[in-house]
Amino acid sequence: MVARAVFGPGRITYHRVVGADLLYLIIGLTFVALYGFVALGTPEAFTNLPALHGDFAVAGNLIYFSFVTLTTTGYGDIAPLHPYARSLANVEAITGQIYPATLLARLVTLELAHERDSS
Repeated sequence: MVARAVFGPGRITYHRVVGADLLYLIIGLTFVALYGFVALGTPEAFTNLPALHGDFAVAGNLIYFSFVTLTTTGYGDIAPLHPYARSLANVEAITGQIYPATLLARLVTLELAHERDSS
């Protein structure tokens, strides 16, 4: 629903921009959950990730890893080892590059269409 509101037709508003930011955060948190599933199935799926005991440190580390990957910062302190974890990290990094580019292209298109309709 948020994606439809962000990428749908209409004027660029403050709410649309906030929705775009929210969608970016949702993407990152979705990957946190996916990394959690991989880590639960294979405890050694990531380097420097403490053993899963259900504490907040693991969740915090997965959030940190997800957003470092999504933004393609890649500090390297936590790294994926398992093939599923590596694949997810690759998909997240690609998504982290394509989403802002697609969003910017859509917003520019909407603004140009609005200017054309106003003239």
